[in-house]
This record gives sequence, structure tokens and C-alpha cells, in this order.
Amino acid sequence: MQQAIIDFAQDHEQDWYAILSCGHTQHVRHNPPWQNRPWVLTQTSRAEKLGMSLSCKKCDEDFELTTTKPIDD
Repeated sequence: MQQAIIDFAQDHEQDWYAILSCGHTQHVRHNPPWQNRPWVLTQTSRAEKLGMSLSCKKCDEDFELTTTKPIDD
């Protein structure tokens, strides 16, 4: 599910993560060549991403758990 970024914070390893409107978090690392997000490196660039939507994997998992019906024996 797409959720809006409402803030950013850093973990204990100083990697950035987005705080999403659903309350979940998602790392937004800049770790080239695997993850190319140079915008996380400056406060101004991060501020420009507030309101941007990210796919929340935890919301997707929660949705699947609540919509999956148990198999009747």
C-alpha cells in the first residue's frame, strides 16, 4: 500500500529511514550502486520528499493477513 512520508529519522547505524503516515517505517538508504538515493543526504532534499508516497511492505503484509480466509476442512 502506498503511504505518505511524514518525517525522517536515523537508526543506530546512522542510516536514514522514512516515517510513514501509517506509523510504519522504511529505510531509504543511499548505498550506491544498490540503492541510489542521494536526496537522503541533505535536510533540504529530505524535506522535499515529505508527502511522497512509498510502498509500505508492512501494510501489504497486514492486509494480506486480514483478507486471507482460512481453509475449511
